[in-house]
Amino acid sequence: MGESQLEQVGSDELFYVPRTAFQALLEGELEAQPRAAVFAAYTRINVLYTIARAWSGHLGTCFSATDIMTWLFLQKIQGLAQGDERCDLFFSSKGHDAPALYAVLTGLGLLDFELLHALRRVDGLAGHPHVETPYVQANTGSLGMGISKAKGIATANRLHGQRRRIFVLTGDGELQEGQIWESLGSAVTRGLDEITVIVDHNKIQSDTWVEEVGPLGDLEAKFASFGWRVARCDGHDFAALDAALEKLDAIPGVPKVLIADTVKGKGVSFMEGPAALAADSLYLFHSGAPNEETYAAGAAELIAAARERLSEAGLGELVLETARRPARKPVLDVERLVHAYGTALVEHAQRNPAIVALDADLVKDCGLLEFRDRFPDRFVECGIAEQDMVSQAGAMARQGMVPIAHSFACFLSARPNEQIYNNASEGTKVIYVGSLAGLLPGGPGHSHQAVRDISALAAIPNLILIEPCTEAETAATLTYCLEGTSQSSYIRLVSLGWPVPFALPADYALQHGIGTTVRPGQDIALIGAGPWLLSNAYHAAEELEAEHGVSARVIDLPWLNRVDDAWLREALGDMRRVFTLDNHYVDGGQGQMLASRLAQLGLAVPVTAIGIHELPVCGTNDEVLAHHQLDVAGLVSAVTGALTS
Repeated sequence: MGESQLEQVGSDELFYVPRTAFQALLEGELEAQPRAAVFAAYTRINVLYTIARAWSGHLGTCFSATDIMTWLFLQKIQGLAQGDERCDLFFSSKGHDAPALYAVLTGLGLLDFELLHALRRVDGLAGHPHVETPYVQANTGSLGMGISKAKGIATANRLHGQRRRIFVLTGDGELQEGQIWESLGSAVTRGLDEITVIVDHNKIQSDTWVEEVGPLGDLEAKFASFGWRVARCDGHDFAALDAALEKLDAIPGVPKVLIADTVKGKGVSFMEGPAALAADSLYLFHSGAPNEETYAAGAAELIAAARERLSEAGLGELVLETARRPARKPVLDVERLVHAYGTALVEHAQRNPAIVALDADLVKDCGLLEFRDRFPDRFVECGIAEQDMVSQAGAMARQGMVPIAHSFACFLSARPNEQIYNNASEGTKVIYVGSLAGLLPGGPGHSHQAVRDISALAAIPNLILIEPCTEAETAATLTYCLEGTSQSSYIRLVSLGWPVPFALPADYALQHGIGTTVRPGQDIALIGAGPWLLSNAYHAAEELEAEHGVSARVIDLPWLNRVDDAWLREALGDMRRVFTLDNHYVDGGQGQMLASRLAQLGLAVPVTAIGIHELPVCGTNDEVLAHHQLDVAGLVSAVTGALTS
């Protein structure tokens, strides 16, 4: 496709390099470095394509890692083309760069090229690596596990009588995770020289500069102090990569690490750090997808670069194909809980100077930008180190502060679980706020879908779990946690904006263990928490009444591990059947707590649990809800099936 044709393409058109172009390149007679340069240029075009098409992904880290992956797969990883079961292995510990890996694998013909069109789709390619995908060695995306996984693979290989080289790519922000440093020593004592770790040292983590969040110091000296052999090079220079890897590979008996200095967003000028840092010092292209204008500008730069690499290599014209980008969903009037939380937090902080907000490298995603700017002395950026953050919060509480610790729910409930329990044992008050809670958004995949946090936290003494469903209930929840209880609390926030078909009373305030009927009904009750689940329940109730003659009461119960007995008896005791709704695994969710309490009260009402029964799938939100039967149609089917069985 020529430049004049590019200018005529519509705003919903996307460009990608087809498999035939990769194949022609690989079958040609180019020297290794020019071939790699063209391959990487093709790959970046396809990475941009897949993320734009999916409306979701991590461009910056994909682009910084593209050259590393290209050189490894073209020149270093042996045995792939022959399908040798003893071939070298590669995986990324950070996992955010999965689209780059997919683009490399499809370009090599190791992965079905058609999957390139199905990033973050059910039955497509997961948003973060999943072992169901060929050539993916480990589920990653939850950071810090990679070197430990490599050690396990190496040990198992040796027990099988094999010695396979293992290349592990890590992020530099990821090095703030404690497990990274736990993993280093025994790799040396066990002589695991088949492991080579490559640090994609692009200097920028999720939000901003690594140096400003958790400085890594002298990385070469740090790794060397554990006994690892260390090299360093420009991660975008193929000759330098080759020389450094060759040098390390020649050293027997010890594991190795290559610190590859890279640029986040490499290949698109306005995505490269520091050009891509906004006025608030936040990196703009860590996650999300480019809009139409940004995509067009980025594609133009990548296409121009690919043409230049082809010209330098003495090859022909760039071959491009086009595909139509799925339309954006219409903008609706939605409840935005994280924004409402951030606003309410600032209002409380103005009145209460003891409030301190701690963040785990998610200042924007957790709604903390205004707090950070208004109260810089009371904002503590802890980086990708949740255990450290939670222990700091506990110590602050002992000194009379009111600490509020923030991260994604999947990480906040799991990684520092022991530290949360330790804080509870001290009898102090800490508030934990977990965003990105539950099944949606479905694009990032199971590593980021927090569907076991209730079960992980519900039994911790003096820890109240609350999940609001509207902006008003979010503000009321924070007020309750700060002013209405002496206990610690966990606020579970759905990050996805969602249109809610009901409104809570204007004077709404949380009452401990008590829910609110948002739709009256006489036959059955649907009870749960959170915006999209209650909204779907509300619409399902409308359909049940109109199509099946079933009058369904819908109840918002934000309390996930508490319930008032008298209220429960009154709200559910006269129902023909109760349906508990969990944006969570059914095992260990709110529904089991309610069913147990109903039984203890001696109420004979039957209970049907609706929720998640299997590992969450990755896909669009509509696909994920339909798969798990938590959309309106799925809820109607579950209710009618239970009533007629």
